[in-house]
Amino acid sequence: MDRVSNLVTDIGRLRAETPGCATALHLNNAGAALMPRPVYEAQIDHLAREYATGGYEAKDEAEGRLAAVYEGVATLLGARPDEIAIVENATRAFDMGFHAIAFAPGDVILTSVAEYASNYLAYLRAAETSGVVVRVVPDDEHGQLDTAALGRMLAEPGRGRQVRLVAVSHIPTHFGLVQPAAAIGALARAHGALYFLDATQSAGQLPLDVAEIGCDLLCSTGRKYLRGPRGVGFLYAREALLPELRPPFIDLHAATWTGPDTYELRADARRFENWEANFAASLGLGAAVEYALALGIEPIWARVQELATRLRAGLAAIPSVALHDRGATLGGLVAFSIDGLTPEETRSALRERRDLGSTVKEARPINVSTTTWRSVILDAANRPIKEWVRASVHYYNSDDELAEFLTAVEALARKPALAG
Repeated sequence: MDRVSNLVTDIGRLRAETPGCATALHLNNAGAALMPRPVYEAQIDHLAREYATGGYEAKDEAEGRLAAVYEGVATLLGARPDEIAIVENATRAFDMGFHAIAFAPGDVILTSVAEYASNYLAYLRAAETSGVVVRVVPDDEHGQLDTAALGRMLAEPGRGRQVRLVAVSHIPTHFGLVQPAAAIGALARAHGALYFLDATQSAGQLPLDVAEIGCDLLCSTGRKYLRGPRGVGFLYAREALLPELRPPFIDLHAATWTGPDTYELRADARRFENWEANFAASLGLGAAVEYALALGIEPIWARVQELATRLRAGLAAIPSVALHDRGATLGGLVAFSIDGLTPEETRSALRERRDLGSTVKEARPINVSTTTWRSVILDAANRPIKEWVRASVHYYNSDDELAEFLTAVEALARKPALAG
């Protein structure tokens, strides 16, 4: 716990290195966290070199630093650098890995009730094009994936089918649940199924070790809990699996044209990349990973959980406020609603700070986001409301900010007409 204490003690420096803290009370870290100064500078410095010397020349100068990005992401995941691909975003990473799997008609894909829309659309597309069968593992009494049911469904897919893939979002987009990733991985491995973990919300928030988790593929983004820039993400692909993964499309970076009718894919995970890339964003991602690793993912996770727990307790104490989180383990995403207000009305009122009883001079806008049923159709079908507000904390959020946010929500809950 010493590193946790050090992180809390050092909160002043961390906030000083995050200029956005002075202009907004930022509780939208699950959307895009505020970048620290080293992440900003890594990108600006590269853009300055592109401006001064040319894009190709600046990239040549940055070769060593770009190689370090793969090493940093690999360290973050307990992987090897040649198992990492840097791509445009988490969805592109997911699609490149998912569509590289050779599915046969009747193969079964198992996923969770809380699965994200973009991923589930890929499953539906595979059902159309490859004849796979998509099955949803039910939740347990805690609201997380039922591992006992998963074991049964892996063992008995039925009618001669095999479970080809288990694909799960580690932390869903819409509330604080943390799925039991390692338990899922152990079951998938025991039954010979591939395992794809979407770590879009968990990378940078909690410790990730691909060997411990047992996943074959993992995707994530830079902009959320890693505090990196938008427009960059990464894919992990287990080395032993790479020879059987055929990317859905390739170019001269992913493969070598060996003859008029032949080509060879790269041997490493960069077969999922393409030649043209935003190298400034890649360097920003590398700086973000380095920053997180220097602080320590374990103390970051402890700090995030502590802040989120206090935020849930504070919201629960406000009349007319309802919490919507479920799960045995909860992370930094806090889902709530205010009676009489739509989530968008709540978000807008908090952003604009319209007469919310704040005692803060020149109060900063409060940044939160909203979730609608269209992003999580399966889970929303079983909920009494279909939309809610998502407040997401990070380690640089201060105790004073939590108090200020709760004061604003309480004022809004007392006067719902203010948002009209």
